[in-house]
Amino acid sequence: MRLLILGGTEFVGRAVAEAALARDWQVTVFHRGRHAAPEGATALHGDRGNGTAGLAALASGEWDAVVDTWSGAPVAVRDAARLLAGRVANYAYISSGSVYAFPPTGPLTERSPVVAGDPDATSAEDYAAAKRGGELAAVDAFGDRALLVRAGLILGPYENIGRLPWWLGRIARGGPVLAPGPRDLPLQYVDVRDLAEWTLDALRDGLGGPYSLVSEPGHATMGELLESCVTVTGSAAELCWRSPEDILAAGIEPWTELPVWLPPGSDDHNALFGVDVSKALAAGLRCRPVHETVTDTWAWLRALGGSAPQRPDRPAPGLAPEKEARVLAP
Repeated sequence: MRLLILGGTEFVGRAVAEAALARDWQVTVFHRGRHAAPEGATALHGDRGNGTAGLAALASGEWDAVVDTWSGAPVAVRDAARLLAGRVANYAYISSGSVYAFPPTGPLTERSPVVAGDPDATSAEDYAAAKRGGELAAVDAFGDRALLVRAGLILGPYENIGRLPWWLGRIARGGPVLAPGPRDLPLQYVDVRDLAEWTLDALRDGLGGPYSLVSEPGHATMGELLESCVTVTGSAAELCWRSPEDILAAGIEPWTELPVWLPPGSDDHNALFGVDVSKALAAGLRCRPVHETVTDTWAWLRALGGSAPQRPDRPAPGLAPEKEARVLAP
């Protein structure tokens, strides 16, 4: 397979590139040149933020498949997809479960209502609308050859959003740690490497259309995630479980101040952790245990000296130490 990755040097794109190279695929990554391309990949440079002029390096060449990791304005997906439509067999756009209409009225499936989107939009201020616009742009150019990978929470090595890295760093520091309950709160997420392998399999098999891509509901719990962090870091941290009511009463923001956590029963929890993934499972999705995801993410962090990269367009998550101490005070 000849694979073109629009991105390919960070988080999802890098995981896809490494998985494809491990299969002995011919991999080309198109990126801005700010990070090193994976060893063994051919690098093309350009800036999609500069419109069609930024795509000059893609003016020629043919590939069997494209993986597009763009999360900005849909117009960039439109321009790339149109340029490549006659020279590529299949186009995978890494979308998001955020495209589903909120709040959910039941378990989310690929048939659930979605938000409005505009493939010609030049703004990504509304993330859900931008991702839906990107989907429409891919479909406009590739039709049923467009694979829409609606990923949920993504964790694993190379994470540049900061969710699992924050928990690992906080727990590695030790001491009493505010653990948001309940301990058996079910989570849904996908390890970035499982996302990569599934996407490559789907492209190889010529799949198209939308797929919700996360683990099954309850693949892990909040307790299993945080206890794995304690185990792999070798920390003497004490997980101090507090109820959702106590956490919300303290003015702590779910998801941003306490990454991954959303209060049970909330619309947010139902939307993020109540997704029906039977379609993806039937198409071969396999998800590794949470302990493996945590272990490998910690090993990656240690190789970097303990500090993870942070995307400049996303705020760094995490709870301030003084705020945590107030909640844990006797």
